[in-house]
Amino acid sequence: MGIEVSDELLGTFVPVLIYWAYSGIYVLLDSFEEYRLHTRKDEDEKNLVSKRTVVKGVLLQQTIQAIVAIILFTVTGNDGGDAVTKPSFIDLGRQFVIAMVVLDTWQYFMHRYMHHNKFLYKHIHSQHHRLVVPYAFGALYNHPVEGLLLDTIGGALSFLFSGMSPRASIFFFSFATIKTVDDHCGLWLPGNLFHALFRNNTAYHDVHHQLYGNKYNFSQPFFVMWDRILGTYMPYSLEKRAGGGFEVRPKKVEKEI
Repeated sequence: MGIEVSDELLGTFVPVLIYWAYSGIYVLLDSFEEYRLHTRKDEDEKNLVSKRTVVKGVLLQQTIQAIVAIILFTVTGNDGGDAVTKPSFIDLGRQFVIAMVVLDTWQYFMHRYMHHNKFLYKHIHSQHHRLVVPYAFGALYNHPVEGLLLDTIGGALSFLFSGMSPRASIFFFSFATIKTVDDHCGLWLPGNLFHALFRNNTAYHDVHHQLYGNKYNFSQPFFVMWDRILGTYMPYSLEKRAGGGFEVRPKKVEKEI
């Protein structure tokens, strides 16, 4: 007899496994100096937290997310209704787009507020910015409160507003996880589809992690619409670095008065 695993459990734990598997691929590719946005020396000297601490922080956040996901699936369970009514590809596409917009909207405004509220930035969001030079498995390195507010609640809202099933959520949150890891990987690899399909990508998010871009490029993880609409978009150029690799440079920095 085969062991059956519910869609709810898969929706909870598959994104976690994908997070570590996908970021592990980038760890293996990390030696490709010609594609790095920052030198290895910068990564070692500028980051303010050890990789051991980052791993522990991410595991804590994923534990909290798993608990909330199990509670959410339990509360919204439909007693196997998904097996009776299967959504069409059009329905799934609509649900994915709604979920992406909801998640982006929630994260933009919460993220921006955490930067402008001095207390929240100092005591909560600054933890994520200890990674001045981002790398893949640090994508979810946040203060537990931030992880709960931005990622966990944002994910729950996108699930509820889109009306997707637990089975559909497996694919959506796995995709969102891969996208988030990619945005923090610190590599500009040729042929990366995320760079071709999304303006919100590795270089775009790298701007935000630098001191000059701290008040810009808040959008994550999919689109750049809110930054453009509300004037927090910072244009940049991607140039070859003399010692190898790439460097992201702002095209214009507006000084605050």
